[in-house]
Amino acid sequence: QVQLVESGGGLVQAGDSLTVSCTASERTFSTFNMGWFRQAPGKEREFVAAITYSGANTNYADSVKGRFTISRDNSKNTGYLQMNSLKPEDTAVYYCAAALLDVGHRESFYDYWGQGTQVTVSS
Repeated sequence: QVQLVESGGGLVQAGDSLTVSCTASERTFSTFNMGWFRQAPGKEREFVAAITYSGANTNYADSVKGRFTISRDNSKNTGYLQMNSLKPEDTAVYYCAAALLDVGHRESFYDYWGQGTQVTVSS
């Protein structure tokens, strides 16, 4: 059982940058693909970004492409989502997730989920 804990959320202004982190409880984190999702108030959870277990491949939702960067440090069992040029519409609870086999935009790919961290972007 892998436990994921997100951190680093907060309140920022439009145009600011913020990095959220996801730390896993197990060293086997290095064998999992990882994804970030977000859920805004009143909306369904949506895909943000994903990265393969080695970090060699990434993909992004069109809405964040060019502004967000997903990365990982397997020596620290930690993944990151760096968010630049934040917009009010980026306001959401951000979740990290780990997948043993698949990687991509579908929630069904992911086996483990964190509890989420709130990111609020004021205008």
